[in-house]
Amino acid sequence: MAASQVRDFLVTYLMPEKCYDEIFVRFHFHVPCLKFALNRIVSFWIILDTFLAQLPQLLKILWRGSAEGISLFSVLLQLYAFSCPVVYAVAHNFPLFAWAERVLMLVQTAAIVLLILYHRGETLKGLLLLVGFGGVMFLLSSYAPAAIVSAMHDSSLAALIASKALQALTNHRNGHTGQLSTVSVFLSCAGSLGVAFVSLQDSIYSVTSLSLTLSASLSCVLLAQVICSSSSFATDAKKKE
Repeated sequence: MAASQVRDFLVTYLMPEKCYDEIFVRFHFHVPCLKFALNRIVSFWIILDTFLAQLPQLLKILWRGSAEGISLFSVLLQLYAFSCPVVYAVAHNFPLFAWAERVLMLVQTAAIVLLILYHRGETLKGLLLLVGFGGVMFLLSSYAPAAIVSAMHDSSLAALIASKALQALTNHRNGHTGQLSTVSVFLSCAGSLGVAFVSLQDSIYSVTSLSLTLSASLSCVLLAQVICSSSSFATDAKKKE
């Protein structure tokens, strides 16, 4: 019964039935089938990164009542990076379902910006900043020339890379990762690796593939920093006991 349920799950979500038979019945590790299954797993990780990566960070700030160690400029760069695809989609009249998930990321990131400034005692500044930013993005999506919108879209990946580099540098200078969420960093790392993996299959030496690989590498650096910081904190706690 359990084997049948596993088969149904794999055939439904990961691979065609013929691939299941090749791998699990004939024990033939058919390369195209393995590649198909791996790409499907990667697509799930990318979806999780898109919908959930920012949420654990938002919840951790709310739960701990602190945004210590989180770089405001890093999050602002994320806000810009997530805004660019939305501006591009609106400017080109793409259907809502094609970019709705970006709006979710945008809202979560904006909430994180507001919480960071709230915990610094600058709530009004945060509200004005977000209102101003939203107004500028609306004007750009409605009235900006196509060349500017395209340039913004192309710059979103560079902004995301800069955001990760800035947060990694902040962690290094502070000697800890503060309230940086391990779950958020892990989801971001998995999603970045997935996107880089898919891109490298098309072209290893393209600028986009190399940029995505750099982004994934910085995500791995952030994950390593969070893990090391957590381990160091646990060790210090045991010594105190």
